[in-house]
Amino acid sequence: MAEIDADELLRRIRAARDWAAAEEDRHFAAAEEAGEDRFAASIVARSFNSIRAVLDEIVEPGKHSRQG
Repeated sequence: MAEIDADELLRRIRAARDWAAAEEDRHFAAAEEAGEDRFAASIVARSFNSIRAVLDEIVEPGKHSRQG
């Protein structure tokens, strides 16, 4: 695997965070429109929300509230 510098790593993390946020929005919208698949779409959206939250914390440590 090729080594990458810190700036490139941060760029990749931010791109992944933006992707997760877009997927979260897409699945929440699908959940609102879906009939019987609403629950499944909501679970997928919450999964992307979790991914985004982790990436947010990596980019800006300590700036995110703890959810319990």
